[in-house]
Amino acid sequence: MHLTVIGAGAWGTALAIAAAGTHRVRLWARDRAQAERLQSERVNARYLPGAALPQSLECDGGDPASLAPSLAATDLVVIATPMAGLRQWLQWLSGALPAAGRGDIPVTWLCKGFERACEPSADGLLGHEIAARVAPDLRVGVLSGPSFAQEVAAGLPTALVAAGAQAPVRDALVAAFHGPTLRVYANDDIVGVEVGGAVKNVMAIATGLCDGLRLGHNARAALITRGLAEMTRLGLALGARAETFMGLSGLGDLVLTATGDLSRNRQVGLLLAQGLTLTQAVDSLGHVAEGVYSARTVAQRARSLGVRMPITDAVVALLDGALQPRDAVARLMARDPVAE
Repeated sequence: MHLTVIGAGAWGTALAIAAAGTHRVRLWARDRAQAERLQSERVNARYLPGAALPQSLECDGGDPASLAPSLAATDLVVIATPMAGLRQWLQWLSGALPAAGRGDIPVTWLCKGFERACEPSADGLLGHEIAARVAPDLRVGVLSGPSFAQEVAAGLPTALVAAGAQAPVRDALVAAFHGPTLRVYANDDIVGVEVGGAVKNVMAIATGLCDGLRLGHNARAALITRGLAEMTRLGLALGARAETFMGLSGLGDLVLTATGDLSRNRQVGLLLAQGLTLTQAVDSLGHVAEGVYSARTVAQRARSLGVRMPITDAVVALLDGALQPRDAVARLMARDPVAE
């Protein structure tokens, strides 16, 4: 296959490395100078230091128009930008792919979260909802699941979920990335897979806060378990299947992101517990922590559907500065008793 990966952050680079051993892969960076460094130095020193780029991996970047000539030969497009960039790329590809005679090829994304409702033309949507609005003719899907970029680039065993309403999209993702150390499962519940990928980031901030305050393993287990319940309630209200949240993109991704110290969202919670401001915590990461940007939208969507999400509400209050770390935990523990 010929794959085009748009976005040379940590996750896009890691998957490009994983696929380059089997397929022809082009990794495209927005910054032309960064693309030239990737091509010459064969390492992504900023986002994925220590992971060598295979010689077969082609790196390019700059103006999106530079992608157009290669689209005619592309079998799969993977958007590996933060959530904020997904709408723009789907709009561009909805015109560029038909112009290249490839309007039928799958377009997929790696980003997890809700689009921020405060952004121009944004309504707080999941990826598949954005696609339905701005690129309804594209065949779309998402690759999700419990995965740290560093481990995938290093060839450590990882399992992912390829989700989409159309079987050819799921099949293309499996064919592109399934291999000896990367197992890819197909799932047609794109709503559930995307809800899991979005909400787990918010829960990871809460769990990082809990661990940063040294509240113990009991508290961590309670947060993860109740976080899974919140995630499932929201997913069901949006039309997902309950069993999806027991799988890789639900429970699996939640456990990894909430407990693994490579998780940027968990790190935000840990840093807030140490007394850093939200700006200081985010700036210290050097990467996007999607939970910071999607927490408010998760809470908004839940309220609009009448779904109770107390952990999410506490995280939003914490991020907004309305609650201090210990007060946020106290609010959760002071809730009236209910049946599980």
